[in-house]
Amino acid sequence: EVQLQASGGGLVQTGGSLRLSCAASGISFGTYSFGWFRQAPGKKREGVAWISTTDSGTHYGDSVKGRFTVSTDNAKNSVYLQMDNLQPEDTAVYYCAAATSAWGIEMFLLGSMNYWGKGTLVTVSS
Repeated sequence: EVQLQASGGGLVQTGGSLRLSCAASGISFGTYSFGWFRQAPGKKREGVAWISTTDSGTHYGDSVKGRFTVSTDNAKNSVYLQMDNLQPEDTAVYYCAAATSAWGIEMFLLGSMNYWGKGTLVTVSS
């Protein structure tokens, strides 16, 4: 059974930082790429960041460029999202997702990943 367990959400003040983690199991970690998505109440789901486990290539949504950093620890089958300078508009449920590496970035941009985890809530207070 594939599991993507996201954690690390919480309440933070404007300008603060949080680090989200996603522990993957049931898949061959190195053959997948991973994405972070978010969905705020009443809004469409948004792709936040993507990373390839094969060449460490990354892609960020325009709204988080320069503030968020995605990384992996292949030895721990884990993906991370470091979020700095958080703003109230970053408030959302954040989801970790996995896509087969061959079409990873395309699947991320389409929001059509192979596997999705349950989300973790990030709330940024003003």
